[in-house]
Amino acid sequence: MADVVLFHHVQGLTEGVRRLADAMRAGGHTVHTPDFFGGATFPSIDEGFAAVRGRGEGALHAWADEVVADLPDGLVLAGVSLGVMPAQRLAQTRPGARGAVLLEACAPPSAFGGGWPAGVPVQVHGMEHDPFFGLEGDIEAAHELVAGADDGELFVYPGDVHLFTDSSLPSHDAAATAQVLERVLALLARV
Repeated sequence: MADVVLFHHVQGLTEGVRRLADAMRAGGHTVHTPDFFGGATFPSIDEGFAAVRGRGEGALHAWADEVVADLPDGLVLAGVSLGVMPAQRLAQTRPGARGAVLLEACAPPSAFGGGWPAGVPVQVHGMEHDPFFGLEGDIEAAHELVAGADDGELFVYPGDVHLFTDSSLPSHDAAATAQVLERVLALLARV
């Protein structure tokens, strides 16, 4: 079974993110859910970004490094939206990653020093017309990333909302999230 670190999105470690982790745990996997905001959640994306800016430049990545410092190699690194940034960076730069799951965001591989590491499977999931994923360049970055991966998959869902995988938010899309979980569990079962 996989050992997963799931980094939450900009609105915090919400009940919906906890439910995503629980769905992975139900598949027999160990899932760590670190909390960048120490229990705080935010009612909007803008308020979450203000809180991130308040922590200072580089704070998210420094925190993520601390989170994984005492964890063993062989992690699957996963993130939702903002949480994709530390997950993708660690998957590309921390030796021993077993896989990555990038939900609703993706950066070009060059953002973290080069191409995708050989032998590390990756899945990217996002909505086609999501204003952040589909319309701000993340989908193009995802195409580039999976094209350069030995085992890369990109899943694009119809729709135009962000944070569709968080069941505690109004943007939640239950049908799309069910597909995401089915595909993520299939990846976790084979890594």
